[in-house]
Amino acid sequence: MSGPLTGIRVVEIGGIGPGPFCAMLLADLGADVLRVDRVAGGGLVGPSDDHSTELLNRGRRSIAVDLKHPDGPEVVLSLVEQADVLLEGFRPGVTERLGIGPDACLARNPRLVYGRMTGYGQDGPMAQAVGHDLNYVAQSGALSMIGRHGQPPTPPLSLVGDFGGGGMVLALGICAALVERQTSGRGQVIDAAMVEGAALLATPFFGYVQNGSWSTERGTNIVDSGAPFYDVYETSDGRWLSVAAMEPQFYAALLSVLGLDGDPDLPEQHDHAAWPAMKERFAAVIRTRTRDEWCAAAAGVEACVAPVLGPDEVEQDPHNAARGTFVRNEGLLQPAPAPRFSRTPTALGRRPPRPGEHTTEALVDWGLDAERVAALREAGAIAENARVAA
Repeated sequence: MSGPLTGIRVVEIGGIGPGPFCAMLLADLGADVLRVDRVAGGGLVGPSDDHSTELLNRGRRSIAVDLKHPDGPEVVLSLVEQADVLLEGFRPGVTERLGIGPDACLARNPRLVYGRMTGYGQDGPMAQAVGHDLNYVAQSGALSMIGRHGQPPTPPLSLVGDFGGGGMVLALGICAALVERQTSGRGQVIDAAMVEGAALLATPFFGYVQNGSWSTERGTNIVDSGAPFYDVYETSDGRWLSVAAMEPQFYAALLSVLGLDGDPDLPEQHDHAAWPAMKERFAAVIRTRTRDEWCAAAAGVEACVAPVLGPDEVEQDPHNAARGTFVRNEGLLQPAPAPRFSRTPTALGRRPPRPGEHTTEALVDWGLDAERVAALREAGAIAENARVAA
C-alpha cells in the first residue's frame, strides 16, 4: 500500500453505490480496507463470475460473513478492535439490530470513526424512506436546476447523489474525524445523508437564486446550457464539442476560432434575449467541421474548447495519456487515484475482489487466530469464496 492514509485500517460493511465509492477513495489513498460481504452466494465461483469489472470495489480484500449467524457480529466486532474506521450504508437502525451499531463498536474501540451513509439521514420524518440517487438529488433542490430549456430535469447519472454528495462527502468526514482524533483521542459517529451532500454541492446556486442572478427556469442561465458560449454542439461527424468561453477574452478567442469575430450582426455576449438566436448561429457554424478539426483549429488558442470524449477514447487523449489519468489493471481501464501527493504518492491497488475471496487470509492478518477462523468457517459464520481452477 502507498498513499497518505497508509496505516489506517477500515472495515467496510459491503453495500452498493456511495458506500463502496467512499471505501474506494480511502483505499486509493492507501488505507487497508477490508470489505465485509454476505455469505449468501458464496462458495466456489467460476472465472466468468469473478466481479472483476466492479471497479468501485477495487483496492481492497473481501471476507464473507453471515451477520445473522450467532457468531457473525462478533467477527466484525473483533475486526473493529483493530480498526480506525467502520463504514456502513444500511437504513437507520439496521446495524444496531445486527449487533454492530455505533454503541457496540465504540464500546470495543473508543477511537473508532463510525461512518454512516444514508439517503435521508439517521433521523427526521423520512429517515426510513426508500430511495435512490435521483430521489435524493431531487429533494435537495439540485435536480430542479439541471436540464435544458423546456425539458424535464435531467438525471445527472449517479454523480451528484451517490458519489459526490454521498461517498465523497462521507470520505471527507472520515478524514476530518481522523484528524480530530489526534487531539481528542476519541472516535465519533458521522451521519452522512445524500440529500444534504447533494444540497451542499449546489451551495453557490442557492445564493445566485436569492440575489437574482440565477433564473429558476432551467436552461436559461450561464452554466446550464442557456448561454451560447457555454454548451455542447454537434459537429459534422456526429460527435460533440464543448464550448465554455465565459470570460470576455476567451469569448473573443472563441469568435475568432469560429470565424465570427468580424460579424457586425452578432449580438453582444451577454444579451440574454439574443441567446437562443446566437446558439443557432453557433450550432450552424460548428456543424460545418468535424470535432477533431475544431480541436485542431482551437489548439494553442485560449477559446475554452474541448472534445466530448467517449469512454472508449479517453485513454488515447494526449493529455490524459501524459498525466496517466486513466490506468489499466489486469486489462481493465479505470480512472487513476486522485488527487496527487508530492511525498506520499498513491497507486492503484488490488483488483476488485470476489466476495469472500480473502476471508481466511485477511482475518488472520487482522489478528484473528487461525484455529478460530477455521471454527467459524466450519460453523457457517464465515465463508471462503475461491476461484475454480480453469
